[in-house]
Amino acid sequence: MDGFGCQAMATPLLRVLMRRPGESLRSANAKEWHYGPTFDAEKAIVQHARFAELVAESGAEILWLEDNGDGLADSMFTHDPSLMTDAGAVILRMGKPLRAREPDLHAERYRQAGIPILGTIEAPGTVEGGDCVWVDDKTLAVGRGVRSNQAGIEQLSAILAPIGVTVLGYDLPLWQGEEACLHLMSVISPLAEKMALVHAPLMPAAFYLMLRERGYTLIHAPEADFAASNGLNLNVLPTALGKVIMVEGFPATKAAMEAHGCEVKTFEADALCIACEGGPTCLTRPILRQAT
Repeated sequence: MDGFGCQAMATPLLRVLMRRPGESLRSANAKEWHYGPTFDAEKAIVQHARFAELVAESGAEILWLEDNGDGLADSMFTHDPSLMTDAGAVILRMGKPLRAREPDLHAERYRQAGIPILGTIEAPGTVEGGDCVWVDDKTLAVGRGVRSNQAGIEQLSAILAPIGVTVLGYDLPLWQGEEACLHLMSVISPLAEKMALVHAPLMPAAFYLMLRERGYTLIHAPEADFAASNGLNLNVLPTALGKVIMVEGFPATKAAMEAHGCEVKTFEADALCIACEGGPTCLTRPILRQAT
């Protein structure tokens, strides 16, 4: 079995890249990083450790990046700086300037692990992993907005075309402004093959209709939970088909997934996910998932 390969969102998670938060989070200026009022670095570090335990308990191998005090507070959100395919990694380019150095961390770690690099997004292009959703193993949807632009989407399309992947771009709304984070994955979380949790009011209409046409079951998350969690109720990590991890405190969203046969595990995340605007999916970069 190769140690990489991932063109799916909900098949069993076998290997994942994560970074332990540490000194960079402790020294972070909450206002500069757009962290909310429940931010508490020490508490967030403890909550991240508990989340990592749940990931490990699922059977996934964790490939670690360590926080060496480089000041990259958001780099615990490993989903964004790179994208994995069956042919190797794509090193992305961040739309948030404070995160500009993070892709280099991923590129170096992949080299250490013997994972090939398929391509790299270059200026002026930007693409963040949170804007990328595998619709199926040959179709990648990318949200075009504050964090991922048209130039980046065109570059990504050129990188993936030789391996038979079609890239579809969809316009995202501005929502809460340029400083806040609205990724395509802020409004959809795949749960199983052709089943996803969604926040329909902020979804690109063409994307929503395409999923419906392809036979997706779309579970509408409670809008009250979305508002109360700043969208993090929707950010759930599939560790296997129908098995997910989500942040604690949103039982109506949990119940909606359970009603569709999902097994849901939760962890306390007010200081980590809610405050820092990134959920369980954001905290992981899947490197290897079981092929569809």
